[in-house]
Amino acid sequence: MLHGVDVSAYQPSYDTDGLDFVFIKSTEGRSYVNPRLDAQVKRARDAECVVGFYHFLWPGDIKDQVAYFLGRTPEKEGDLLAVDWEQTGGGTRASSAEKDRFIREVKRERPGHRVLLYCNRAFWRTHDTSDYAGDGLWIADYVSAGKPRIEASWRIHQYTDDPLDKNVADFDSVGALRAWATAG
Repeated sequence: MLHGVDVSAYQPSYDTDGLDFVFIKSTEGRSYVNPRLDAQVKRARDAECVVGFYHFLWPGDIKDQVAYFLGRTPEKEGDLLAVDWEQTGGGTRASSAEKDRFIREVKRERPGHRVLLYCNRAFWRTHDTSDYAGDGLWIADYVSAGKPRIEASWRIHQYTDDPLDKNVADFDSVGALRAWATAG
C-alpha cells in the first residue's frame, strides 16, 4: 500500500515525509478556489509525490462546475482528478446522476487523466444509485488502513482525519501508481 494525504485550505502546510501521493482541494461549486492551492501543489511536486486535485461538488450547474474546476486547476500530465461528493455546508448534496455527469464530463474534457470519485461509506451505500466511480473509488471509512467496509473495488482509502486526512492507495509501488495515472 502507498501512503498519502489530502489537504485543503485548512492545512496551510503539511509534511511530505513518507508520502507517495497528495490530493489537493482545488475548487468548490462555482465560486471557491483554494487560496493555498499554489503553495500546496509546489510542496507536493517538490517532494516528487503523485499529485491529485479534487472539486467539492454542489448540486446543479454541472457543466459550469466542470469548467470552473478545470479552468482553475493546475494539472499536468500524470495528475489525478477527483470529485468530492458529500453533503454541502448548507445541508444539500448533488444527486447520484449529477455526480456521474460531473465525472463523465471531466473525463471527456481531460481524456488523458484518471478521474476518481471520493465519497464516504454512507454516501456510497445510501445515495449512490449507479455504482459509477469513473476510473476508481476513493472511499472514506475510518477504520484500519486498507480495510474499508464496502464490497466495491476501491483504489484509495481515507482511513482517518486525525491529525489530517490520511489515505492509502491500493498499488504495489509509486511506479505502478504513476503508470496507472498516465494511462488515463
